[in-house]
Amino acid sequence: MHRNRQPFDKNKDGFSEITELNNTTFGTKAFFKPSDVNKITVDFSTIQEFRRGGDQFNKSPHFTAITEQLETNSLIGGITYDHYLADYKQKISVYASGQKTKRKSFYGGLGEAPTATDSLRAANSYGDTDDLSFVTGTQYTNNFEDDVFTGGIEFNYNKTNDQIPGYQRIIDQKTKGIGTYAQYEWKPISSFKALIGMRYDYIFVDGNYQLQQVERSSQKNFGSWNPRLTILYDINSNIQFRGGYARGFRAPQAFNEDMHVTSIGGKQVFVLIGEDLKTEYSNAYTGSFNFSRNFGNTQTSLLVEGFYTQLNNPFTTVLKSESNDIMIEEMRNGTDAYVYGTNLELNVAPSSIFSLQAGGTIQRSRYQSAQLIAEAKTGQEAILSKDFLRTPNVYGYLNANWKATKKFAVDLTGVYTGQMKISHIQEEIMSLKNTRDFMELNARLGYTFAVHKDFNLELFAGVQNMFNAFQKDFDKGANRDSNYIYGPTKPRTITFGVKIGHFH
Repeated sequence: MHRNRQPFDKNKDGFSEITELNNTTFGTKAFFKPSDVNKITVDFSTIQEFRRGGDQFNKSPHFTAITEQLETNSLIGGITYDHYLADYKQKISVYASGQKTKRKSFYGGLGEAPTATDSLRAANSYGDTDDLSFVTGTQYTNNFEDDVFTGGIEFNYNKTNDQIPGYQRIIDQKTKGIGTYAQYEWKPISSFKALIGMRYDYIFVDGNYQLQQVERSSQKNFGSWNPRLTILYDINSNIQFRGGYARGFRAPQAFNEDMHVTSIGGKQVFVLIGEDLKTEYSNAYTGSFNFSRNFGNTQTSLLVEGFYTQLNNPFTTVLKSESNDIMIEEMRNGTDAYVYGTNLELNVAPSSIFSLQAGGTIQRSRYQSAQLIAEAKTGQEAILSKDFLRTPNVYGYLNANWKATKKFAVDLTGVYTGQMKISHIQEEIMSLKNTRDFMELNARLGYTFAVHKDFNLELFAGVQNMFNAFQKDFDKGANRDSNYIYGPTKPRTITFGVKIGHFH
């Protein structure tokens, strides 16, 4: 796959709202069966990607007012060996996979009125990241007459080194983990099925973090039990109930998104891991009813689902301090939080030529007490919020397909994103704003030519975001808040192409 996208400047201020992108991906997968009970699968892929946002794309980054640039090269590979026992009801799998990523970055620039100091800092704003991930394990599966048992053990390793000398930023982190798990799928009667499982993870984090004069370290090891339970019950031929519980966790460590640097007001914003971070835990509960019924030739189904998730020690970032060069967001454990709501999903198929699927979610995501977003400073009081930022309370989707003829088809899809609260920094003062809602509609027309019984050719064309539901209040200039981006990812876009292959 190859993709080449030019930068897009929506408000014509000379600074991009959508980055320049050049991506080339190549991959292959092969398998070999030396016998009926053995199979070896190998896969390999490589990714080369270039991204750049800012201004003056014809210049080197350190000669521009502001630039964010990433050059990423990744190698990904894996191998799996599957062995079936003689009755084909038992299987043993052994697997290993790894990923090696090297990334060159630039976050910075000269600003609006550059000085000699600005020029020196910009020339040293280049960074390098080396990341190595590896996982290996084995899994055993036994299919009984009605029940299934699955168990296994796996080891994972990650090593990350990220450096930007100009800002004295270093992330040197190693994580190791071993996990064991077992689950049993039990079906005592035809109308009832239950799945119960347990996983135990033991994690070791060894990290050293530096940002200018601030140094942090983390040498921690801990274990976590994570149970899960799911039940499925057919109340009758038209109504089905599903319920479940699952526990999850995140280790106290720097994550990939924490290595991204945002530009706000001409300064770079860095995430710094906090002191004495605790593990984040989640407890998720779900319950749903699925109603299915045919009315003549019309097939219908309605899903009504409720969910509740409790978060303990959630990781949050707090705008902590700033200097002449940078702004710091510190990763901390926030106050406990909860997410609850309901999903609705409707499927209607009046005939084989038309189908409609629509769904929506109404939810609330809140901290139990007001969460600190930004510390108080001169000219600004502390910013707190009980609501999650960048999390809408309402969202939904629509998919409609009409096969007008055997060769001609029309697809209409849509995504609705409700209002949400986001942060916005102007002249070093943060405020919280409520965004507008968006309805993004897409249309696609396709015509298929049957060249051969096993070979088809389709010509298609369409419009994505046909009503141009797109953000209208982008910041302007080198001192913009580059994190003040919300809504659909691209404006109205015309698409067309050719698809070849064997279509079913």
